[in-house]
Amino acid sequence: MKKIDVLAAVLLVVGGLNWGLVGILNFDLVASIFGNSSFLANAVYAVVGLCAIYQGLTWKSIQRRWAFGTQIA
Repeated sequence: MKKIDVLAAVLLVVGGLNWGLVGILNFDLVASIFGNSSFLANAVYAVVGLCAIYQGLTWKSIQRRWAFGTQIA
């Protein structure tokens, strides 16, 4: 599960950077790489969206999986 967590986090960073470029520079990196409204661009958007849903629904269990040993008070 940790590999899925990392993959989802990486894709969310990529998606966030793309939205930052859209907001600041009006430049859609995904569309420029894969073509505007192409199947591949839509697939990237869908996968990033699914990663966001996964992270949102499982954030508590992700925190438990990534806990490191004992906490120091």
